[in-house]
Parts: sequence; structure tokens; C-alpha cells
Amino acid sequence: MSANLRQEDSKVEVTGLEARYYDRLMDLVTLGWYPRFIEKAVADIGLKPGERVLDFGAGTGRNALLMRRYIGEEGGITALEIGEEMKAQFIEKTAPYPNIELIDRRIDEPLPYENEYVVVFISFVLHGFVQELRDVIVQNAYRALKPGGRFAILDYANFDVDKAPWYIRFAIRKIECPLAEDFIRRDTRVMLEAHGFGRFEEHLYFGGHLRLLKAYKPAG
Repeated sequence: MSANLRQEDSKVEVTGLEARYYDRLMDLVTLGWYPRFIEKAVADIGLKPGERVLDFGAGTGRNALLMRRYIGEEGGITALEIGEEMKAQFIEKTAPYPNIELIDRRIDEPLPYENEYVVVFISFVLHGFVQELRDVIVQNAYRALKPGGRFAILDYANFDVDKAPWYIRFAIRKIECPLAEDFIRRDTRVMLEAHGFGRFEEHLYFGGHLRLLKAYKPAG
């Protein structure tokens, strides 16, 4: 299946009206479920005061503001985003908080960070890349983390799409990009282990079809 997939099949880079009204659209299409879900997922990361976070594909800043509740004034967030509409919203939302910085930088190319962050967070972005670029992103996360740090991936869990409820199959095959099903069918832990990650923790949502997977860089 993956042999015929191209990065052009992705929908990970949202633009235009969809990007300008992204948060409102997410709230609307989920009938108000998404805000409660993302608050729960961010809480499950287990952030602590003073921790430094690298946010891959940071979007509108909604997640950064939620994470800031836990890291406080002493912590910091470095957010990477390339979408013009997303960046404009991010800047507007986070302007009052000097410990949140936004950098226009792709996450699917080698990054300059090494042993700098306690947490790397990525939310519903990893599935939108071909596997070769997912590997680049995972390696970027591993290199950026301090020993003992964790890579928190909020995305689809691994499951049999054919056996999923009809509305899940519909969303994956009719609404999502083809790369999503490719991601779901792969073993995410195996992918992470190949890049050096060891211990794992997971939190499942929405009948086990969504997951926060935390992968830890060995402490030494």
C-alpha cells in the first residue's frame, strides 16, 4: 500500500479558509467534543513546572496555551510551524507570553536542536507524512530531547481499519488522506524503537482509535 503513496497525498498542511477558521471548524465538526478531548490529552502528557517543550507543527497556538498551564512561567515552548494562516493565529494567541516562541521551520528536515528539551510534542501531524519523512521527524525528536525526555505523539492509534466502526472507516477512507491509513497500519512503537526510543506509555481515547503515545529517550 505505502509504495504508491506520495507526500502530495497529504492533507497535513492546512491552508486558506480551513486554516483561518481551524479551531472553530474542529469544534463544530466534533459537536463540541474536541476542546474537552485536547485538554485531556495535554493533561496526560504529564508536563511539570519549568519543563521545556518543542512543539512540532504547532498550528494555531491552542495546544501551546494548554501546555503553558502546566509548565508555568519557568518553563518554555519552542513552536515550529510553516503555515502562514496558522502562524498569524499563533502569534495573536500567544503574544502575551514571552516564554512561547514561534519559529518558521519545517519538521521533516534535519533540525538543529540537540539534548535541549524535556518534551517534544506532535499533535495529528505525524500521520500526514510518508514513512521516510516520519523517520526524519522521529529522529529530530530523539536528537532534540535530553536523556530521559519524552516524545509525546497525539495521533491515531494502531488498529485494523477493516474491523473499525463504519464512521471510523468513513473518516479514515473518505475524509483523511491515504497516508493516515498507512500510519494506522504500521506499528508506531516499532518505528520509534528503530530510532532509539525505549520505554512507552499510552493513553487511549475515542474507543481506542486515538492515542497519546509517550516514548522515552534512554536516561543514559
